[in-house]
Amino acid sequence: MGTLKVGTASWTDKTLLESGWYPSDATSAEDRLKFYAEQFPLVEVDSTYYTPPSERNSEAWAARTPEGFTFNIKAFSLLTQHPTRVSALYKELRPETEKKSVYLKDLDDKAVDEVWARFLSALNPLADAGKLGVILLQFPPWFTARSSNRDYILQCKERVEPWRIAVEFRHKSWFEDEKNTDRTLDFLRSYGLPFVCVDMPQGHTSSIPPVVAATSDLAVVRFHGHSDKWTSKDIYERFGYEYSEPELREWAPKLEGLAEKAETVHVLMNNCYRNYAQVNARQLADMLPDA
Repeated sequence: MGTLKVGTASWTDKTLLESGWYPSDATSAEDRLKFYAEQFPLVEVDSTYYTPPSERNSEAWAARTPEGFTFNIKAFSLLTQHPTRVSALYKELRPETEKKSVYLKDLDDKAVDEVWARFLSALNPLADAGKLGVILLQFPPWFTARSSNRDYILQCKERVEPWRIAVEFRHKSWFEDEKNTDRTLDFLRSYGLPFVCVDMPQGHTSSIPPVVAATSDLAVVRFHGHSDKWTSKDIYERFGYEYSEPELREWAPKLEGLAEKAETVHVLMNNCYRNYAQVNARQLADMLPDA
């Protein structure tokens, strides 16, 4: 049986701070991270999707958490081919444009190399402390199952080495039928790339079925909830879903099954609204004897 680590996506969300989950004496960023790390062994940093990380923050996170704690880092939006605010780019790398947002293709190769280099360099303190888990590559809904996109995933793998990426898809073509599912999983497995299994609303272009599979010695599962407002631009409407105990109990044996196939399983609640993710993460961890 592999190691199961359960945590949440973020520990700083404003609605979480308002929910009363943190004790009243946890008044600083340091206090809150220390408290969080006493509850869970794993966290996903999603702020790095919107703004590149800083070495200073990585040093602080490493210093404020115990040995064995793990940070998964969501890749900067530009690097997964999402639209990216020009103001979020490093100043000297911003293209000359009147657009508010740009894509990876809008930057020249040298600038792209520099973005990758700075993004990864900022994570060195976490890696040096043995607390860096994976770089989460959550690709956009238009990132379809074609050869050029598989090549891009491999390019990302090479850029990040010796660290690891984990791959989350958001287009149904990767799992449209049994043949496509097998091809997708075989591709990831052949390169030792962790597949990110997702539990999410179904029936949308971005919907991926909850395929439970391990494609490397590490498996990752992310719970996005089942909001009926998945297409809303309001993130709290999209992710503001609290799982019921029966829903979590249905998942527990599936996660234990993954732990029989992978050395480590990262389980992350991404239903980030108020304390929903933290409450559900604790419930789920209590259902998993080895977590």
